[in-house]
Order: sequence, then C-alpha cells, then structure tokens
Amino acid sequence: MSIESNVALAPYSSWQVGGPADHFALPTNLEDLKKAVEWAKANAHPITVLGGGTNVLISDKGIRGLAICLKKFVGLTAEEKSGRLAIECFSGTMKAELLRTFLKHKLEPALFLGGLPGDIGGGIVMNAGVGEKIKPREFVELVDWVEVLRTDSLKVDRIEGSKLKWTYRHCAGWEPGIIVRAGMSWPMAPNAEILNQVRAANLLRAQKQPLDLPSCGSVFVNPEGGFAGQLIEQCGLKNYTVGGAKISEKHANFIVNFKNAKAAHIHLIIAHVKATVKKQTGVQLHTEVVYLGEWPKS
Repeated sequence: MSIESNVALAPYSSWQVGGPADHFALPTNLEDLKKAVEWAKANAHPITVLGGGTNVLISDKGIRGLAICLKKFVGLTAEEKSGRLAIECFSGTMKAELLRTFLKHKLEPALFLGGLPGDIGGGIVMNAGVGEKIKPREFVELVDWVEVLRTDSLKVDRIEGSKLKWTYRHCAGWEPGIIVRAGMSWPMAPNAEILNQVRAANLLRAQKQPLDLPSCGSVFVNPEGGFAGQLIEQCGLKNYTVGGAKISEKHANFIVNFKNAKAAHIHLIIAHVKATVKKQTGVQLHTEVVYLGEWPKS
C-alpha cells in the first residue's frame, strides 16, 4: 500500500462530488490500515475515514490530512452455529454482499438490506435501516459485536453489540477509533418467498427512487411520526435545482447530481429545504448526511 497525494475524491463518493485529499490511503488489510494510521500520526496529519462513500458530502475544497478509504478493506465468511447463520465481515464490505449471503440462505434480513447502499461499517455507524415496518429493519437487530482499531494505541478492541448505544440512524459507544470488523447473526428460519419479496421490493424502489443518477440515498432523517420526503414534497420543493443538483422528481428525500454538480450546490439545496420546511410546517429536518472536509462555519 502506498500513500498518494492530491487524490480526487469524487470517484469515491456516491454523489460523485468533492475536491482532493491532501493524502490518500486504500488499505486492503489490518496491517495496511495500521501503517496508514502510523504514517498520519508521524506526520501530524488528521485522519478522515471514508467507507462506501454514501451518506457523506465531501467539500469541493477537499479534505486536509490523510483520507483513509476502506473500499478495498473487504471480506465475509458465513457458517451455521447453534441454529443461527453467523457472519463475520470486514467493515468495507458492501451491504450488497451481506444481502447476497442472507438471500442464499433465504433469510429475512435480505429484504431490508435490498434498500441500503454503502458498506457495512457505515451501516453500523448510522444504524442504517428502512422505513417499512418489517423485521429486521435496522442494523441493531443483526450486530453481535464490532472490532475497533484504536488509533492512539493501534490495538483492536471487541465490543459486544448489546454494549453499544443504538438509536434511530445512529450508533455510539464504539468511539474513538475505526470500526474494522463485525459479527452478525440471524436465526436459521428460511422463508421460501424471500427471493420474490426482494425482487418485488427492488422493483418498487426502482419505480419510486432515482436509482439512475448519483445520490446518497435518503438525505434527511424522517421526523418522529412522519416522513421527510412527504414534507419536502408538500412544500413544493420537488425538482428544486441549484447548479447541477436538484431534488428528485421521483422522491423528494433524494438530491441527485444530474449535471456535473458541485458539493456546494447540494449544500445549498439542503439549507434551502431545511429553511423552507421549517417555515411552512414548523418541522426541523436533520440530515443523515455527514459533512467531510473544509466547510464554512455556520
């Protein structure tokens, strides 16, 4: 593994936006990751971790210090243990790979995973899930343990899933450090209809979501008792455009890059949506999106 300089980050973002990283590492295993962290510490560089590139908005000015991308930090094993399918995977493994594993065994988690982009580490950090009332519907229901690389000591600690603090679209209690591996499981109770259910759900998503354009998935967290997309549409904001970015005509909780958008264009849309929805409905929306890099202080 080499540490590269001045690397464009847009290709590592699902929105396809963002400036360069001062320095960039693409580790494939734990030793690579430790070396990257050591290099950053030796050179007094801050560290920013990128997973699958979903649910992040990278500044057009880029990221200072070292950006560590876990896109190639992958691997998954699965076996039956005590009546459950037990899975161990590295954090950069895509959720789609987890979906395929559950689908192979005709297990229920395949249904909610079909609607989730990005990698497993990101899914744990944000307790990713879906709005449909199905079981399971969030990562909290799957995770048995996580392993975290402590960047100060370079030691790996294992934390039981029950010790983590799970809330809606957030998981805490594992910090500080980098999630490197996770263990998940589900009862071996095959559902003969799960393949058809996943196919039907994917068809419905394709009809309702703009899967043909770069986006980050849902931008705003659903407020208690409601849906962000409905509020945004109610305020007449579908197709609201800034530069090369706009609110999708298909689903108002998606902002799409339809024509060489900049991160600043997306940020302006987010700010406008928050202000408009607050003014018209009194509801304060909050983003699922994490801002990375240099942004003006608000």
